[in-house]
Amino acid sequence: MTIPGDKTAVDWLVSVAPDPDACRWEWERNPLGVALLPAGRRWDVLILPGELGRTTLEVLDTLPARPGPVLADFGDSRLGFFVPPGTASRWIGTGVRGAGDGTWIVVPYPGRATGGVRWLVVPDGRGTLTDPAVLELAMHEAAARVVGRTGGKS
Repeated sequence: MTIPGDKTAVDWLVSVAPDPDACRWEWERNPLGVALLPAGRRWDVLILPGELGRTTLEVLDTLPARPGPVLADFGDSRLGFFVPPGTASRWIGTGVRGAGDGTWIVVPYPGRATGGVRWLVVPDGRGTLTDPAVLELAMHEAAARVVGRTGGKS
């Protein structure tokens, strides 16, 4: 399946690769349909645990502005929100991991299904990222909803 704007999303993603042509080649020939891309150049990724991440995305989806790209791993046990570069090094939050400068993430080709990781929000190719302040507020709302559903039990 492909979606409108895939080409620009691909161009935007591979622009961070040390060798964009090799990245495209990897996407085409890797049986998993993924490539490794460096974080910290055009974006960082904040990685949230599954239930908090899913509920945070639900909150973001109610806002007028479109969130930036969001990845989910197999089973949705972790979600990765693309945020501006430098965010990961400044983020303080229990249970939230950051991928920033010096780290690499597994990225599927936009619009294609893979076995291990998939896009919940595909990059738009224009560089739209989730505002960290908006993400933090959405996480607070999401945490309250999760606690409300579970009655405070994990």
